[in-house]
Amino acid sequence: MLLGIGVVAGGLGALLGLGGGFIVVPALTLLFGVNIRIAIGASLVSVIATSSGAAVAFVRGHMANLRVGNFLELATVTGAISGALLASVLVPRVLYVVFALALAQSAVSVARRKRLEDRPPPAPDPVADRLHLHGAYPDAARGRVVEYRVARAPGGLALMYGAGVLSGLLGIGSGTLKVPAMDLAMSLPMKVSTATSNFMIGVTAAASTGVYFARGDISSLLAAPIAIGGVAGAMVGSRLVGHLPARGLRIVFAVVVFAVAVQMLVKGLG
Repeated sequence: MLLGIGVVAGGLGALLGLGGGFIVVPALTLLFGVNIRIAIGASLVSVIATSSGAAVAFVRGHMANLRVGNFLELATVTGAISGALLASVLVPRVLYVVFALALAQSAVSVARRKRLEDRPPPAPDPVADRLHLHGAYPDAARGRVVEYRVARAPGGLALMYGAGVLSGLLGIGSGTLKVPAMDLAMSLPMKVSTATSNFMIGVTAAASTGVYFARGDISSLLAAPIAIGGVAGAMVGSRLVGHLPARGLRIVFAVVVFAVAVQMLVKGLG
């Protein structure tokens, strides 16, 4: 069962850029009765595995923007360490509710977002220009290479710190915030946002995993089979992204994120 959970979490996580933690934590706590802190530790390990399995295909297929990913990791890694340290002292009930509301808003925004070609050209961004963050990706569903320009890089960096905090605090890949931040705030195409999020979440999770390991909150008996399944599922999901229409990805993303939001709200209200 743990292996199967890993496969499902890895496949959906790679396909949507979420990392799979949004499945692992509820599965361990609801199906197996695992303590929430132990479940978060196992989830972070599975997120690292999922990211590693998916990132290879995304980087090889020129879908992930490595410059954007490395730039944003400055904030997500710092946030992840902060979140992991806060996890031992904060009561998560209120955070669950706030997180649920943020997820619901992200789901609605992404579902209603216009396609890249329908958006107005983003305003010039001196930071993105100086760091050469703009790029292009091959879109197999449309049969051509799509060029794009990155906007509002400093704003995206600030949002990524919050995503890192939630990742370390709740044991999720925080792709639920990374993808909307890159898609909505920085004007990256949905497929590039998904691929870059998969590239980033492993590094983000690794930063906070060390804190959980030092506290004794990671069980190898739980984490190992989920991680193995996560790699297998991620490799399959990452190969499907380029062949699926972006609009369909946005709808699936919105439905999944909204479902997670409802679940987080139920947890928060207890």
